Amino acid sequence: MWLFVTRAAPPVGVGIGVGLAGALAIGRLLQRFLIQTSPTDPTILVGIAVLLAPVSFAAAFLRARRAAGLDPLAALRYE
Repeated sequence: MWLFVTRAAPPVGVGIGVGLAGALAIGRLLQRFLIQTSPTDPTILVGIAVLLAPVSFAAAFLRARRAAGLDPLAALRYE
């Protein structure tokens, strides 16, 4: 299971990086809709990244735990 979760780390990191870059780019367009915050507020951007990382790893862990409970022969026969 640990191998499965660690293999999820690079896509999660890339996704958070691309998401932050996209948020900075789109934030300029949405600036007029934001109330009492700036589109480049580091507290909000880092807070969202810190929230999404554990959620992503929890999803990977739950999938790994479910896959670990399968019988390999039954899974191969199903294919």
